[in-house]
Amino acid sequence: MKDRKLHSKKELGPFRKMLRSNLTPAEAFLWKHLKARSLAGRRFTKQHSIKNYIVDFYCASEKLIIELDGEAHNNPAAIEYDEQRTELLTQLGYHVLRFENKMVFDYLESVLKEIKGNFKNK
Repeated sequence: MKDRKLHSKKELGPFRKMLRSNLTPAEAFLWKHLKARSLAGRRFTKQHSIKNYIVDFYCASEKLIIELDGEAHNNPAAIEYDEQRTELLTQLGYHVLRFENKMVFDYLESVLKEIKGNFKNK
């Protein structure tokens, strides 16, 4: 039951739903390649909450989080926030991969290969 308190907090439900309905172009593009177990049979969810954070994509079987960063992440305050968030999620046992939005569009195959390379059970 402890895990239930970490994941999908009820109070974040409306915000998660809003984010799912308004994916960024990069999130929507990557989601096409992650949804319906299309990447090595792994199930990903989009806009999943862990503690009080909502992560872009989450694969429970791999404890893997994928974050896409746009221009809003390119300032000192956002960089510090992202680092603290990643550190906390890492302490909870998750592995966080970050990609710039541009990478998803320009180097999709490399992004997918790196994601697969982080699967524990290849």
